[in-house]
Amino acid sequence: VQLQASGGGLVQAGGSLRLSCAASGRTFSSYAMGWFRQAPGKEREFVAAINRSGGSTYYLDSVKGRFTISRDNAKNTVYLQMNSLKPEDTAVYYCAAVIGDLTAGRVKLPSWYNYWGQGTQVTVSS
Repeated sequence: VQLQASGGGLVQAGGSLRLSCAASGRTFSSYAMGWFRQAPGKEREFVAAINRSGGSTYYLDSVKGRFTISRDNAKNTVYLQMNSLKPEDTAVYYCAAVIGDLTAGRVKLPSWYNYWGQGTQVTVSS
């Protein structure tokens, strides 16, 4: 599967952005999906994940209540709605896919995911 992330940009603190990740292929519903981010000089960090049906989600503690991950299997797209953005949310955001469903013990591990998008920059100004 090929992944194309979009929707990043520059926003003031407290603002919102919605990231999208479009997947190629006809088997999108076979993949659990995740969002990660990487700030300069830091390791790639798990942000959110969603299972194949969209009925189960996981979040980084610091984004709970502010970010929402969702998917539309008919459109082969996963979304990350980001509200109440903070300067510390500034990073390149990546979507990722893993065939099969989410495993609680692995969902936050970048190495578990099979496919990655190219990343989209999110910059939050104070």
